[in-house]
Amino acid sequence: MTRLETVHEIVGPWSLATSKRFWEGFAPGRLASQTQAAGIHTAFLCDTDWERVDAVITQDGPSVRIVVEGPGELDAATEQVRRLLSIDIDGRGWPDVAARDEVIADAQSRLRGFRPCGFFSPYEAAVWSVLTQRLQIRQAVAIKTRLTAQLGDDGAFPSPATLRAASLDLPGRKAEYLDAVAEAALDGRLGGSYLRSLPSAEAFVEVKGILGMGPFSAELVVIRGANFPDVLPRNEGRLSDEITKRYGVDRSIDEITEAWKPFRSWAAVHLRALKALEE
Repeated sequence: MTRLETVHEIVGPWSLATSKRFWEGFAPGRLASQTQAAGIHTAFLCDTDWERVDAVITQDGPSVRIVVEGPGELDAATEQVRRLLSIDIDGRGWPDVAARDEVIADAQSRLRGFRPCGFFSPYEAAVWSVLTQRLQIRQAVAIKTRLTAQLGDDGAFPSPATLRAASLDLPGRKAEYLDAVAEAALDGRLGGSYLRSLPSAEAFVEVKGILGMGPFSAELVVIRGANFPDVLPRNEGRLSDEITKRYGVDRSIDEITEAWKPFRSWAAVHLRALKALEE
């Protein structure tokens, strides 16, 4: 077991406290098994070697301190933490979106320092997309919790190799689809750094080539798993409804979201988070 501690400057606005509050309420990718007054303590699988990592993340003004411990590739694990918290992105242009769009300006003012917090990896996002197919969220959460308890590594989700080796009793074709997801992860096709190295259109094609991954699932994996900052979801009905509610029916989504570039993913997640805040 080794330990790596690094400090990174955050470029643009970010609040660990705000991000933590929303991620802890995000059932499929719940961030913290334990929370600390000074930050976040969590465990996950590094998506380059599938070793378990313990991480502590704290913020000190414009800097973030990331401490990771584990037997594997800790440099890669550190970058994974930065990616899943969206703090690997230069966010200095994010306030400019608010200057162009009063709806986003309101969202930024009410969610100060919020950046999209994704799944721990595209692999876990793909697993979640399979589990939620034709099931209610609470049922999918129960299955994911059971898999983690039975097959995982002390709170971390099961590795792709473990998932492939298990005899899974799941509804429909979920076991078959999870096997395909695990195989793709072992082949490196669901690594966050790999998908982010591709243009978003190519990343969608890569993910849709995995059995069980349709357009909606591919968007979830690319936008919330690899945490691309500037991809507009095209297959998320609830987002379309939210845009219509806040902007009216007279303008097209493409026209509205043009003002969001180069942070269309961020703006979309802000609208969903704003809805959750108001409920």
